[in-house]
Amino acid sequence: MTDVDQLILKVDQADSADALLEAVEDLAEASSEKAIPTLIQVLGFNNPGAAVAAVDGLIKIGDPVITPLLDSLDDYNYGARAWSLRVFAGVGDPVALDLLLKAAVTDFSQSVRRAAARGLGTINWSKLSSAKIADAQQQVLDTLLLATEDGEWVVRYAVAGALQSLAQTQPNFRSQIKLKLQSLVDQDPELAIQARAKLALTKISS
Repeated sequence: MTDVDQLILKVDQADSADALLEAVEDLAEASSEKAIPTLIQVLGFNNPGAAVAAVDGLIKIGDPVITPLLDSLDDYNYGARAWSLRVFAGVGDPVALDLLLKAAVTDFSQSVRRAAARGLGTINWSKLSSAKIADAQQQVLDTLLLATEDGEWVVRYAVAGALQSLAQTQPNFRSQIKLKLQSLVDQDPELAIQARAKLALTKISS
């Protein structure tokens, strides 16, 4: 039995929340592709601390987690979906782009929509063929602009950050994004959104 096998067994045999957290942290630290199925499984447990550790571990492993994570998505477990989208956001692989676009505006869970919006701001465009980048970025812009109307402020907060990232990536969108951010500064009822949009404007203009 390898060291990673032993760490996986430790997760499987954890008999308390604290023991599970410690076991997942140790497994995540190993950065082994062999740990992917177990770390994905942890995302569905009712243990936020362990889920955070699993997310960190999956992000550290990187691209190899994307396909198994997409295959494991559970329509009925919104908590696991939200954690999964955090992984997609952390890895930035455009393979998950269609999922992020849809989830940002249609998922019933605010935590999922927030995670999807964040993910749209962290796409690694260098991993997408040059012929597809322009259309994909336009889709991201359209989705984020729509998501600025989300009824949950935490989602709009994530959207403001994603718009900032997109403006810094795609200069052609800069003027349109600035107008939308300024409207958030002027019209959004939440002070936190006004402040985040103002910060985004400053970053884009600097």
